Amino acid sequence: MSANSRTAQSKRRGGGGDAVYGLGLIGALVYYIQHADGFWWVVLGILKALVWPVFLVYELLKLVAA
Repeated sequence: MSANSRTAQSKRRGGGGDAVYGLGLIGALVYYIQHADGFWWVVLGILKALVWPVFLVYELLKLVAA
């Protein structure tokens, strides 16, 4: 079986995680921007919204370890 025939047969499944991440990103943007007091807090909020899963996993691991 050649490499081309294997890639042609592969199928992508799922993709629900992309939607969850996108909705989470929008929600995090709204939350962080609403609580921002100035320009640099908005910039920080945008950066935090991009990496919100990191905060989620960190807090979940803290709960599990406790």
